[in-house]
Amino acid sequence: METIGFIGTGHLGYPIAENLLKAGYTLRIYNRTREKALPLEQLGAILVGSPEETAVSGGIVLTLVADDHALQAVATEALVKALGQGGIHVSMSTVSPDISRELSAHHRERGVTFVAAPVFARPEAAAARVGNAVISGPAAAKEKIRAILEAGFAKNIFDLGEDAGSANVLKLMGNFMIAGALEMMAEAFALAEKNGVDPRAAYEMLTTTLFSGPVFRNYGAMILDRKFTGSPSFSAALGLKDMDLVLQTARRSHTPMPLANLVQNRLTTILAKDVHDADWTALASGALEDAGL
Repeated sequence: METIGFIGTGHLGYPIAENLLKAGYTLRIYNRTREKALPLEQLGAILVGSPEETAVSGGIVLTLVADDHALQAVATEALVKALGQGGIHVSMSTVSPDISRELSAHHRERGVTFVAAPVFARPEAAAARVGNAVISGPAAAKEKIRAILEAGFAKNIFDLGEDAGSANVLKLMGNFMIAGALEMMAEAFALAEKNGVDPRAAYEMLTTTLFSGPVFRNYGAMILDRKFTGSPSFSAALGLKDMDLVLQTARRSHTPMPLANLVQNRLTTILAKDVHDADWTALASGALEDAGL
């Protein structure tokens, strides 16, 4: 099996890296906090001291980091040079469409192909390889990385064409829709409770009939159980970052998104209260508190 570079073994990157190692790939891993990647050495990972050391000339490097700034910090000139002619950089991060387009142009000038492949999955779904990937970039590179994405986390892969930013737009759309669903469910459950209806009975009826998707089943249960804090797999801070990116993209395309403004404010309130270890589901607490619950 080929050697792949892997940058970023956080809550989501770790299970993906683990899956790839179990599938037989050799990984050269860089993580800003080295200690968090140490257990992967037991599976055969090679830990290196810089982003560029992950690269094999003409090979593939996967990056999965927190935001635009972190992506720029690892997608250095040194990394691109180390990848060299024919190399592929696969960005699995939730970042702005703009940064993907900028990096795509920069890489192309140096003979390296950039593919955006943001991950649709919480860590447990990635570990079970039942996540979804959306990919955009040059066709040949997308075909070459398909097996890697499937081995790492993806049950389904959706191709968004050649424009590097398109996959990131869809990823932001998806996260916005999840945030909107969190707000909607919190308001609906508050309405039930305030009117003498058992919210759990309402949840069971609605999520086994009209709203049977995993977002409603899984996140709805978290809202009912008030599982808003404690070892979040997707933090309120990252949720706010994503809503900021949604609204940034909306402003640049003159797209009104009033619900995005609301959930952005909900997340800002959570962080303003200095709630520690808040999952982004904590945005639902705003509707509950507004209802006196």
